[in-house]
Amino acid sequence: MRSLLLRAGLAFGLLGPLAAAAQPAEEPPMRVEQVAPNSYYVQGLTQLGSTKNQNFISNAGFVITPAGVVVVDALGSPRLAERLTQAIRQLTDKPVTHVILTHYHADHIYGLQHFKQQGAQVIAHVAAKEYMQSETALLRLEASRTDLAPWIDAQTRLVAADTWIEGATTLRVGGVVFELDRVGPSHTPEDITVYVPSEKLLFAGDLFFNGRLPFVGRANSGQWIRSLDRLLAYDARSVVPGHGPASSDPKKDIGTTRDYLQHLRQSMGKAVEEFVPFDDAYAATDWHRFEAMPMFGPANRMNAYNTYLLIEEETLAKGQR
Repeated sequence: MRSLLLRAGLAFGLLGPLAAAAQPAEEPPMRVEQVAPNSYYVQGLTQLGSTKNQNFISNAGFVITPAGVVVVDALGSPRLAERLTQAIRQLTDKPVTHVILTHYHADHIYGLQHFKQQGAQVIAHVAAKEYMQSETALLRLEASRTDLAPWIDAQTRLVAADTWIEGATTLRVGGVVFELDRVGPSHTPEDITVYVPSEKLLFAGDLFFNGRLPFVGRANSGQWIRSLDRLLAYDARSVVPGHGPASSDPKKDIGTTRDYLQHLRQSMGKAVEEFVPFDDAYAATDWHRFEAMPMFGPANRMNAYNTYLLIEEETLAKGQR
């Protein structure tokens, strides 16, 4: 595997001395890993987003084609996107022609404006338009301008896609085929996967968190489990997740994410069925298989509570039919 360690301050000289002084002395390392003959990714930190880590908490990938570079996901701040571009320049002088978004969560999209300024075309699923126009997205961005300053600031903006797809779509760049498939609503309403047959490589976005617990939020976890089964149908030697290291054993690694979601639904579903209050249900649930995994502390109770609420809603909806 080819690895590049991007050290602090690369291509930072264009910033004036006042701007440089206002920023942390060191940037989190960004290491590029090769996962197929022409494909690479960078792995975000297993942390919550912060000023210290530049919101570098998610993965992004890229494929070098004869006609240009296709990037998958844009990272969590414009500075990170700039650093990713610098990393790409270490491997090729071809331009970034397209950015494909697996979904519109902040840690995957706040770098978009950098790629747009470089002339890249953005592709995403049309279901993300609702989020783009929502108060939630605007409030999240406003809060990030404080919580993630100076990396997210008054100039940081939400960027709409140039091409909104509705279903399975094929993109060809320099003779390389990219198969885009909608697998949401799962983690988000707009989830898509990106499969590159010539590389036997699948970009799974946040359907797949490898080696750590996912953040479930208000996800459709039932559909999410079915979507994970679809991921395993691809003839992929490597799968790049939205968070965590790339997998060369998708059946095992994707299976762990699927098993966790199933455990959430089974345990919280039983509690809802038996009218057990959430606090009692959570305390009574056996979490030992997952409690040693990174992000268990910040994520698990919230995941369980949101799943409990979701199954309550599903149960009520069935009763009204």
